[in-house]
Amino acid sequence: MTEKARAELLADVLSRYEDSPNPRLREITEAAIRHLHAFAEEVNLQRDEWLAGIQFLTAAGQKCDDTRQEFILLSDTLGVSSLVEMLTHDGVEGSTENTVLGPFYVPGSPQRAKGESMLVDPDDGDRVVIRGTVTDIDHEPIAGATLDCWQNATAGFYAVQQPGEQSAENLRGVYSTDADGSYEIRTVRPVPYPIPSDGPAGDLLKAHGRNWMRPGHTHMWVRADGYKELITHVFDNETEYLRDDAVFGVRDSLIRRFEPDAAGELATTFDIVLDRA
Repeated sequence: MTEKARAELLADVLSRYEDSPNPRLREITEAAIRHLHAFAEEVNLQRDEWLAGIQFLTAAGQKCDDTRQEFILLSDTLGVSSLVEMLTHDGVEGSTENTVLGPFYVPGSPQRAKGESMLVDPDDGDRVVIRGTVTDIDHEPIAGATLDCWQNATAGFYAVQQPGEQSAENLRGVYSTDADGSYEIRTVRPVPYPIPSDGPAGDLLKAHGRNWMRPGHTHMWVRADGYKELITHVFDNETEYLRDDAVFGVRDSLIRRFEPDAAGELATTFDIVLDRA
């Protein structure tokens, strides 16, 4: 097939979408078509290889269920989730950096009082405190901001991964800031954990000799009226895999040290700056 014939094929395919009634959908679809055609040409994609790719994506879909989203794992491990979050948030300089949502977020976490622990089940991990303020870019406190938080247990799994073994509300909670923008969360020290590696996304990592571990972190989804939503993490500076995160989610500005505070508790300060919507 000549270069001219390939160009004519692409032009013919794109022409079929010219009358799309949704401009944004047309823009995205046409860009995807152009890049897919360019990708196939760049690697001289063969029929058996394309079929293997289709089988891979089929297997990823078959691995999904109510608590497992293999396509999010695939997006995470290819760095696409991290890129999309950067494009979506695009906060001004000085605002807190965002990072990936991850596949284990569950809406409807319980409301928790300031300083209340997210820990419900027995856990051998160190107890820690994360405290700080939520402010705007001008350092004015934001009262009533919500922090939807979740993390894995010391054994390495999120509650949603172990129904029947962990309580559904274990290590999950929604906190609110006081009038001065302050918040305080009690939890267990975050530890590294493996992302699910028993599906197509894990197979791809193994085929390339990559690890499937994430460094220890606590998730936060911060919301306040009039401000951009912020999806971020608090990373423990002593955790492993900070420089080899399987999903490319680490930002240096989000790494914190846990140290004994005046009350003898292991604590860290994580001040959050939100960008105006």
